[in-house]
Amino acid sequence: MSFFKVPTHRDQKWIRAVADLGACVLCGSEGVQAAHRNQGKGMATKVDDCLTAALCPDCHSSIDQGQGFTRDQRRAEMDRAIVLTLRQLVLQGRVSVK
Repeated sequence: MSFFKVPTHRDQKWIRAVADLGACVLCGSEGVQAAHRNQGKGMATKVDDCLTAALCPDCHSSIDQGQGFTRDQRRAEMDRAIVLTLRQLVLQGRVSVK
């Protein structure tokens, strides 16, 4: 069996668009970070930029640190945040189909 590394997709415009949403998609707090999904990354490697969520530092830390959450619960919450971020980007006209 042959294994190959798929290049990680980077897109600064996407990261800026996520960060520019301004409010956390989970709690509504102002001041967000483009938080990458943790699953699938290796040592010091982040997943594709399109798998990011607009999260405030507290929600980002809560998901990353997992205090009181199982790994599956953290991943489910991050997935929910990514979907909510994509929804906001679409509603604001920042993502469209050509």
